[in-house]
Amino acid sequence: MGKPKSPAPPDPKETAAAQTGTNVATALSNAQLQNVNQYGPDGSVTYTTNGGRTFTDPTSGVSYFIPQYEQHTTLSDAQQAIKNQSDAASLNLGTIANEQTAFLRNYLNKPVDLSNEATEAHLFELGRQRLDPVIAQRDEALRTRLANQGIKAGSEAFDREMRNFDQGTNDAYTSLLLNGRQQAVQEALTARNQPLNEIGALMSGSQVQMPTFGAGTNQPSLPTVDYAGLVNENYNQRLGAYNQQVAARNNVLGGLFGLGASMITASDRRVKRDVRKAGRLMGHNVYEYSYRGKFDDGKRHVGVMAQEVEKKRPDAVVTGDDGVKRVHYGRLFAMGKDMAAA
Repeated sequence: MGKPKSPAPPDPKETAAAQTGTNVATALSNAQLQNVNQYGPDGSVTYTTNGGRTFTDPTSGVSYFIPQYEQHTTLSDAQQAIKNQSDAASLNLGTIANEQTAFLRNYLNKPVDLSNEATEAHLFELGRQRLDPVIAQRDEALRTRLANQGIKAGSEAFDREMRNFDQGTNDAYTSLLLNGRQQAVQEALTARNQPLNEIGALMSGSQVQMPTFGAGTNQPSLPTVDYAGLVNENYNQRLGAYNQQVAARNNVLGGLFGLGASMITASDRRVKRDVRKAGRLMGHNVYEYSYRGKFDDGKRHVGVMAQEVEKKRPDAVVTGDDGVKRVHYGRLFAMGKDMAAA
């Protein structure tokens, strides 16, 4: 039952190096598990390694080789034919779009003129395309009706009818100016944007499309081992065991140091029963026991055997008038000024 030795705390550098090694090994294993080759009716996806790089742990100086993976996609014959056709169509669209953009430099340098004069001119242009034929038909119909009624050109009734017709024509163009401005502006902007929209549509149809595959594969992964946590947990367990040993030793010492002022007690093997060895203390066996006969006080005690002590330290053993051997614990364990050292 000598003084127990406390466990050495874990070396942070060694623990960190071991944790790094565990993490790297786990990452490499997960890469192997997750880079699964896939094969299906539309093609395949396979993985190969192509070199890599070396990583050196700054804590331990240990170097690890990290492989670099490549992914290869291969289409089936049918899917490859479809892709070739799609690529050709996309290339054609892109070529057309590129050719159409040649005129954009000059086209965009000419801003859209939405001034009142330009808008009204455009509005009249649009309106006349629709109103002039209608007005011409109505003018011819009016003249025919007046002639059938016997109203001759140059007469007052003829002039009155024509003034009313002209007023209606002016009202139609006035209404066009008042109500058609927004429509004219919208039509001008639409005409301006139409070439841009067509080129944009061509460009969007020529984008490169990456082939995709069906359902994903089962890709398990390994969890990272908390090596540092395990090391600390083991240290705490050993530290707890050490503390228990210290407490047990202190209990034994407390029992021995509390034997009384004389520190002399019956230690004869013959007056003890139910003896169990408890350990060793300063080179002597220590036992747990109960007393027999007149010495029995109904309690368990801790101490040495006089017969064993007598062989090593006869000066610490005395024999009473009753023939029972007793041990002077203060002398045996140098209690007193040296008690702290014991």
